[in-house]
Amino acid sequence: MTGIERLHEIMVRLRDPQTGCPWDRVQTLETLKPCVLEETYELLAAMDRPEDQANHIEELGDVLLQVMFQSVMAEQERRFTFDDVANAIADKLVHRHPHVFGDVKADDPATVLRNWEQIKQQEHKKEARHSALDGVPPTLPALLKARRTMEKAKRIGYEEDLKPVAIEGDPGEFLLRVVKSIAATGVDSEAALEQATAAFATRFRKFETEKKARV
Repeated sequence: MTGIERLHEIMVRLRDPQTGCPWDRVQTLETLKPCVLEETYELLAAMDRPEDQANHIEELGDVLLQVMFQSVMAEQERRFTFDDVANAIADKLVHRHPHVFGDVKADDPATVLRNWEQIKQQEHKKEARHSALDGVPPTLPALLKARRTMEKAKRIGYEEDLKPVAIEGDPGEFLLRVVKSIAATGVDSEAALEQATAAFATRFRKFETEKKARV
């Protein structure tokens, strides 16, 4: 029995309506959200200490448990299985790596990312997504959301001529000084960055619309 098979068997037993664990069998997608978030942050912390292999393995396992937990719940509801999840991501990886599994040429990471975004755009034409930014989770922290928004825009060929800021010393300390300076004005730096990112996203979506109109 493989590790995945054993984990699946254990999770099925824990979720058994009659003989399973009283806690596990009453969980829902809503109640599992905090668990998913907490386990993700704990894995991020473990990734900062890769030399602690035991902890890294443990935290990866905790995240994998969340995937298996939801998959078994879906199996019980006859919606999908863990194999469906694994095959879906496998299919996506093959489709989005034509330079490995097909005859497309991509010799550098920038070309790979540009092709990746183009493939995603083709995929999402079948969905309700109309912008490259639709895949940016709205619940991301403001700083990460700003970074992901600008990264995705850049892959499509959109970059604004934002006035560069000279970073003196450690970047983290620089950010702390920026946050402190903003706080001194009575402005919430998180909210301010959210608003600036939203404005950037609006300008980018306009660029997308105009670009599509020219095609």
